[in-house]
Amino acid sequence: MRNNLKTFLRDQSGAVTVDWIVLTAAVVALAAVTFASLQSESGGIGSSLSQYLSTLPVGAKD
Repeated sequence: MRNNLKTFLRDQSGAVTVDWIVLTAAVVALAAVTFASLQSESGGIGSSLSQYLSTLPVGAKD
């Protein structure tokens, strides 16, 4: 029983999987933060463009 426990505690086969899960979670979190930041910044540009376009005359003939 002790030998089995020692073998289990020394086994490193699942460590790589845990590393990849943590790395993937970090990349997803960074992408979500970046997307939220870009979305809030581009919202102001869209409303400014909308206001500018609404002031332009459409189909006016001289």
